[in-house]
Amino acid sequence: MAKAGRPGAGKPKKKGPSVGTGGHGRQKLEGKGPTPKATDRSWHVAGKRKAAQERLDAARAKHGGARPSAAAGGAAGASQGKRPGRPKNSDDSEMVTGRNSVVEALRAKIPATALYVAARIEYDDRVKEALGLATKRGLPVLEVMRPELDRLSGPDAVHQGLALKVPPYEYAFAADLVDKAISRGQVPLLVALDGITDPRNLGAIVRSVAAFGGQGVIVPQRRSVGMTASAWKTSAGAASRVPVAMASNLTNTLKDLKSKGLFVLGLDGGGDVSLPGLELATRPLVLVVGSEGKGLSRLVTETCDAVVSIPIESSTESLNAGIAVSVALYEVSKLRAK
Repeated sequence: MAKAGRPGAGKPKKKGPSVGTGGHGRQKLEGKGPTPKATDRSWHVAGKRKAAQERLDAARAKHGGARPSAAAGGAAGASQGKRPGRPKNSDDSEMVTGRNSVVEALRAKIPATALYVAARIEYDDRVKEALGLATKRGLPVLEVMRPELDRLSGPDAVHQGLALKVPPYEYAFAADLVDKAISRGQVPLLVALDGITDPRNLGAIVRSVAAFGGQGVIVPQRRSVGMTASAWKTSAGAASRVPVAMASNLTNTLKDLKSKGLFVLGLDGGGDVSLPGLELATRPLVLVVGSEGKGLSRLVTETCDAVVSIPIESSTESLNAGIAVSVALYEVSKLRAK
């Protein structure tokens, strides 16, 4: 009995000419024409730079000045309808606990409303210094029982008999930062944070902005650190001179600033523009920095006029956000001084 052959095991077919397409693919072979110039491609850095330059030229022509005036910002805000309200702050005050932390906060002149001292506290140099600094500033010094201080500080806090009450931070408007800079005859230089969650990074950035002539910092309302007591302390007093604005939507805020004539530059290791000798350094700028791990978000990157990278050794993966901002601000201030 013959065995059934396996499927497809027939005789090999004779090779011969295959059926053609009949010319249906001829149009694909003709190509799509010459490649457009880099300046005509909206996604290319040259195209973004051209668009940003056109916005700045339009602002200059409209208001007849070398830089967009404060009136330009007012007009931009009016064209978008009602001005957004000031971001709401939390009603909960922050408690700085522990003898060292309280003393450091008072030395840094962090805004505070009261100093709480546990009854029958054991006095040492730190307690004496805290009482002296609070009295000098005219802060109320309230003596409370330890159970009450435990309740005020929270279940996980170690207060050591001292706690400092810090009120919520009063955030500014991003548009106001630009208008104030222009009214003083300054070229706007702002720093925006995208996903920075460490308050020490925020404090260090505020300190760098103050050191290199910037006018303010912008933080998103969500998934970002705010001006906590830790950020105040890290800023070493610079937070009292450099305002911090809160943006309900960072991408929209950056677009609003672009309409006022500012260039938005992202800081990223894979940027297409090198920081040394930055051509846009003398223009109104917003430097945007992302977290060390995730970097800039996609929407923020697409909003940037250019993404700038800092040359570093290949053995180092990336720079801390605070350090990256310091380096970038130094380079901008150096080029502006020339």
